[in-house]
Amino acid sequence: MDSMPPPAPRLLVVDDEPGLRDMLRILFRREGYEVVVAPGVRAAREAISQAPQPFPVVLTDLSMPDGSGLDVLGAAKQRSEATEVVLLTAHSTLENAIEAMRSGAYDFVTKPFQPKELAALVEKAREKQALVTENQRLRAQVMSGSDRELIGKSAAMQALLSLIDRIAATRTTVLITGESGTGKERVARTIHERSGREGKLLVVNCGALPEHLMESELFGHEKGAFTGAGARHRGLFQEASGGTLLLDEVGELPLSLQVKLLRVLQERRVRPVGATQEVEVDVRLLAATNRDVEAEVAAGRFRQDLYYRLNVIRVTLPPLRDRREDLALFAERFIRRFASEMGKDVQGLTQDALRALEAYPFPGNVRELENVMERAVALAVGRTIGLGDLPQEISGAAGGSAASLVELPEDGCQLDQVMGEVERRLILEALSRTGGVRKRAAKLLGVSFPSLRYRLQKHELGGDDDEPESAPGSGD
Repeated sequence: MDSMPPPAPRLLVVDDEPGLRDMLRILFRREGYEVVVAPGVRAAREAISQAPQPFPVVLTDLSMPDGSGLDVLGAAKQRSEATEVVLLTAHSTLENAIEAMRSGAYDFVTKPFQPKELAALVEKAREKQALVTENQRLRAQVMSGSDRELIGKSAAMQALLSLIDRIAATRTTVLITGESGTGKERVARTIHERSGREGKLLVVNCGALPEHLMESELFGHEKGAFTGAGARHRGLFQEASGGTLLLDEVGELPLSLQVKLLRVLQERRVRPVGATQEVEVDVRLLAATNRDVEAEVAAGRFRQDLYYRLNVIRVTLPPLRDRREDLALFAERFIRRFASEMGKDVQGLTQDALRALEAYPFPGNVRELENVMERAVALAVGRTIGLGDLPQEISGAAGGSAASLVELPEDGCQLDQVMGEVERRLILEALSRTGGVRKRAAKLLGVSFPSLRYRLQKHELGGDDDEPESAPGSGD
């Protein structure tokens, strides 16, 4: 099925001259706009306030019997700061221009005007409004703590976020380094989202591309440039023009291609394979690697001149073990996401489970924590994730000491809390062995069914539902 075409952009035209209103309505309908007209300031205010969404652009006369076009501008800006307003005036003066621009107008046009020039000006205003609106949406998404946003309260993460804010709007090349799983691609996406660039972000994993196809994928090729090149192909640099290109695992690039990449960075032009002409590209380049780039340069596996070109600004992500105060934030985010995806009412971690996570070194960093939380939410029986829901390599030390009660910590413990966690883990183990049949779990634990149901309620493990005396297939 064909996709629906995008809705026509909306335009509010305000003028007290009926003939001019009709002419402008016809003109902009031909330009693809959905046009709303108003004969004066009062009608314009009503149209602005009653519109389901703010108008992207308002085209208004400056002088009208019931007020000024600046009043219309004020009403439009009050509804949405992103709305762009173009003013029409029969008497252009320097004072009018200054007042209009100070009030937030996009531009002003003197009557009589050329329709094509006016249409082009309104279109530029609409494009600016669309860009501002998109940037506001992205920033709102970022600041709301969405699942794609970088989070962290540690000093290292706060310094990183501050650096990203300072460099995002520039065209400067950025080298993002850090261990595998620390979130290098997420950093690249945040830089792009805050950059204001109109194009998209493209990501290419240099380690996943076959070496003989790398040049074609990056720079493109002409038809017949090599065997199998049956059609002209635009490379990723051309596809990302106007946006951002992330070269992930840039340390995997062969030396022969590093030379060509260096030239692209110097000239901002690419030459497709088999082409005789270079193509200019407007691309913000980001590069990421988990390798020690300086060591690669010293070993002769990475060109020093390319390294200097990429390493204009260095962003280094610390491993998760060096910012443990951020771990709880990541865990909560992952629990919320996976609980929603799985349709489960899982809302957090017990203190013992959190302590066990914070004690674990997480060699796989944030990516490993994400996998651990997905597993924990899938296995969780109640509303909270406890030690018993975590992998043995994480829960082993903490869980084993609590369960065996062999040693009392030097700084003491909360006995009720420790015993409660032991009880909870044993109940979960019994339920796991019996396939969730609580009557059989109670028998395995040596308690009555009402006693087990009370303990399930106490630990928020779903003990409110009644269970038949014998579950199907239980054998009881």
